[in-house]
Amino acid sequence: MTPEELQAARDRVVPDVIASGLSVLFCGINPGLMSAATGHHFARPGNRFWPVLHRSGFTPRQLRPAEQEELLAYGLGITNVVERASARADELTDEEFREGGRLLALKVERLRPRWLAVAGVTAYRTAFRDPKARIGPQDRTIGDTRVWALPNPSGLNAHWTLQTMAEEFARLRAAAREES
Repeated sequence: MTPEELQAARDRVVPDVIASGLSVLFCGINPGLMSAATGHHFARPGNRFWPVLHRSGFTPRQLRPAEQEELLAYGLGITNVVERASARADELTDEEFREGGRLLALKVERLRPRWLAVAGVTAYRTAFRDPKARIGPQDRTIGDTRVWALPNPSGLNAHWTLQTMAEEFARLRAAAREES
């Protein structure tokens, strides 16, 4: 992908991978330029979402971003807090996050997944005005949907290794399995 192709993807929207009644609806911060250019969530090389999803036991093998629709067969889906693509999440405003949280809550009320898993605790804090939120299950619910804040799988998030991130995702998987 050329730099020009990536820049042309700025502000594009990547379609959700969603259905009603999912076990877990994963929610990214917003699409990066590689995701917007390809039309696939978490598409940037170095993003750890797909390896972590597999290592945590959510999928029987590591899916590629182009195979994202296969998630639905496992009761999983993907959306974003903010729909528009940007090179970095820090290009988004607090207002965009708050409006994204409002729209996300409406989507969750309509689709009724058992869990909403926001991959990025800082985005979660801003979108849902919960400045003290920590990684893990939240007290907040959206209708009957429970909420879990996950670490951001971006390769830039050096605080979390592939292993510790997979362990946190596995905690969510165990909670989702208990409730099925």
